[in-house]
Amino acid sequence: MTKLFATRLALLATMLLAVTPAVSAQQDDEAAPASKPGRPISTGEVLSGELNAMKIRDVKNAGKRIAMYQITSEPRRLPAPSGLCDLETGPETFQLVTSSDAQASQLKSFVGKEISVKVDEIACASDPGQMSEAVVTKWSLVKK
Repeated sequence: MTKLFATRLALLATMLLAVTPAVSAQQDDEAAPASKPGRPISTGEVLSGELNAMKIRDVKNAGKRIAMYQITSEPRRLPAPSGLCDLETGPETFQLVTSSDAQASQLKSFVGKEISVKVDEIACASDPGQMSEAVVTKWSLVKK
């Protein structure tokens, strides 16, 4: 009987030791201050981040698959009236809209790499099907 009691006591102690760090870590996360909004970005500034490519279906062009390019960056605030795009810290993903085949082929070689673009026009994503939080409609690639 004593052996059974000791086994159960040891099991209970082990469970308590395993749960205690998880509870204290959760309390530390809750005590962390809210994230601050990102730095503002305005026309003419440079946006840097990793370039990703995705294939999406173009609604306007009979469902044809087209490449969409996206930069993942630090959170940035957009100029008014867009502001934070209904996010606490501002958008982190920026869709690059290509206006020509030359721009698309220019980006194709940089997929998966860190790039920088000069932003000429930017707004929050508003159309259904947009995969990014913000859309850069006019931009130019910056050589490093």
